[in-house]
Amino acid sequence: MDRGHKMSRRKIHKIMLLGEGGVGKTSLRKTYLGENFKDDYSMTIGADFAVKRVEMDGMEIVAQIWDLAGQPRFKTIREVYYPGTAGVLLVFDLTNPYTFEQVLNWLQEMLESNQNKIVPMILIGNKSDLRDQLNGIMSKEVGLDYARKLSEWSGYEVPYVETSALSGFNVDEAFVTLLRNIEQSFLKKIIVK
Repeated sequence: MDRGHKMSRRKIHKIMLLGEGGVGKTSLRKTYLGENFKDDYSMTIGADFAVKRVEMDGMEIVAQIWDLAGQPRFKTIREVYYPGTAGVLLVFDLTNPYTFEQVLNWLQEMLESNQNKIVPMILIGNKSDLRDQLNGIMSKEVGLDYARKLSEWSGYEVPYVETSALSGFNVDEAFVTLLRNIEQSFLKKIIVK
C-alpha cells in the first residue's frame, strides 16, 4: 500500500478522560501509552494531552487523549476543551464512592460545553487491583447497573470496565472499546443519512 493511500485512511478522534481528581485518569492515560506507572499523585493542571495511533480495521485511528484536571477550581479551564469531543471515558475510583456519585456531574459538564452532544462513552471503575486488599470497595454490579442506565439514556451501548492503571488490567480494552464505539457511531450516522 502506498503512503498516500494510507494517509487517506486516517481518522482523528478527540477523547476525554473525565472524573474527580485522584481517580487515576493520568495513570490510565500513561499506562495506555506504555509509560511507567507512578504511585505518587501529582495533580493535572488544567489539561494534559497525548496522541496514540492505533491500527483498526485497516485504518489508522489517531486518538487525541485529553486528560482534564478533576479539581473544581479548573472547571472554567476545562470548558474550552470539550467542543469536538467524539468519546468519553468516565472514570471513578472503586475505593471512593464519592467519585462514583460525581460521574453524572462530569457528564453534564461535558454536555453543557459540547453543544449537548451525546457521544459514545465507557464507564470505568479504576483501581481494581485494590479489590482484594480493601474492605468496602464498590461492587461490580453497581457499575454494571449504572452503565445500563447510561445506555438507556444515551442511546449508545455504554460498557462498564474495571481497570487497574497499576497492573494495566483492562486499560487497553477500555480505550480500544471506546474507539470502536466511536467508529460504529459514525457508521450509524452515515447509514441513517
